[in-house]
Amino acid sequence: MNELFEFKDAILTVHLPQDLDHPQSDWIRKETDRIMSRTYVKRIVFDFENTEFMDSSGIGLIMGRYRALGMGQKCIMAVNTGSHIDKLLHLSGVHRYMEIQRAEEEGEDYGKSK
Repeated sequence: MNELFEFKDAILTVHLPQDLDHPQSDWIRKETDRIMSRTYVKRIVFDFENTEFMDSSGIGLIMGRYRALGMGQKCIMAVNTGSHIDKLLHLSGVHRYMEIQRAEEEGEDYGKSK
């Protein structure tokens, strides 16, 4: 498995690249589909720790994985989101379908106000 992907206890963690643009999103979509076709995945965790840029194809990637997992509650999650990525997830409405954990250094009182 590629270093961008970790799999443990039916949870697939995807460590997203610095730039999540159309070519990267397409490649990650194909790889997650390949992994999901070979093993049971109950949850996908998108790790945004290294991501500085995401376009609409990144939103499409997330929503596509949500649909692929059956649109169940808590089937997708975003972790280590910075303020820019967090804002994109909220403006697009994706935050309604996933749990979001902001990066530690971003401050803890933001999460308490939600």
